[in-house]
Amino acid sequence: MIEQSPKQTPLSQQDFLALGLDQIAYMKPVVVDGQKLVAIHSADGGKLGTVTSLEAAWVTIRQNDLEPVALN
Repeated sequence: MIEQSPKQTPLSQQDFLALGLDQIAYMKPVVVDGQKLVAIHSADGGKLGTVTSLEAAWVTIRQNDLEPVALN
């Protein structure tokens, strides 16, 4: 007997954009007015803030119960 997997419903664009929203924050090196900083973004790409180092970004993200992910 062959088992059939349950039918999967594709994610809507809105649901896809919300994946990880309450779990992940991204850190990305940026240059602002000639100063090297680190931008923090939510999973949907929204900018949450800017800090002076990757270490500060990591601490800030963890303090907000999110998982940090670095982008280069």
